[in-house]
Amino acid sequence: MTVAATQPAAPQHISEIHCMEIIGGNTYERRALASPGLDIWVDSRPHQGDDGGGDIHYFSMCGAGYVTRLALADIAGHGRSASDMAGTLRKLMRKHINQLDQTRFAREINREFGQATSAGRFATAVLATYFAPTDNLIVVNAGHPRPLWYSTRRDEWQLLDDSAHDDGESIREEKARYHFKAVANLPLGIIEPTDYSQFAVKLERGDLVILYTDALIEACDSAGTQLGEVGLLDRARTVQVTEPQEVAEHLLQAVDAWRGGVSAADDQTLIVLHHNAGDPPKMTLTQAIRTLAKMIGLSRV
Repeated sequence: MTVAATQPAAPQHISEIHCMEIIGGNTYERRALASPGLDIWVDSRPHQGDDGGGDIHYFSMCGAGYVTRLALADIAGHGRSASDMAGTLRKLMRKHINQLDQTRFAREINREFGQATSAGRFATAVLATYFAPTDNLIVVNAGHPRPLWYSTRRDEWQLLDDSAHDDGESIREEKARYHFKAVANLPLGIIEPTDYSQFAVKLERGDLVILYTDALIEACDSAGTQLGEVGLLDRARTVQVTEPQEVAEHLLQAVDAWRGGVSAADDQTLIVLHHNAGDPPKMTLTQAIRTLAKMIGLSRV
């Protein structure tokens, strides 16, 4: 039996995400990040200590400091071939990550990734944009496991998808009602063209959102039973809601306990977003409404 190696002490340094900067990749990483309104913890581990894996994450921030963008993708498989394809997807993500409307971002990535990869290669992805002036988190999910969301106001965890709501405060893209569901929100590289819809939730101070790759929900116990999304959600409910680093480490420990100490069978990434509701740069209400409309695809102007 292969036992998971003891992880090194977590770094205490917090890196600020600077304007127009794009950071991330597909190598081993444990780090704390910060942008206006968010505290972020990243724990990414390629399979069996490889130099790089098929999990890719990127963060960026707009020039004015209003918008923080996160992209997390998971190439099917692991090892050298997945890492090579991760390089292709990484270039495409860097090329398009500052696209304001992330449904267009997803469509462009899907089109170009499908052209650049061999048949049968695909990637799941979740794209998230945090808009600091209104505290909205806007999400596109391309066949990826659903994030976890902790609401401080309701004091509860739930799976974050387009059915998530917060007493009427959620925003959904109206055009999503007319999408052809049979070819919407598929993993990247499956079918071109594929349409993508997005939804948004308004975060409160202290809310947490956890994004992850499928190594966590595919974790098996000694009987071969997978943990699954619901199992991961149940374990999140046992975690004390404190700092994002502590939430990440406690949740990973709970998953390791389910595996019985056996190492993950795939690349594994966990990202925790803690909403500190810090004041963003000043923006007028009219500017905020117009920008948010562009981000959810209701305006092209």
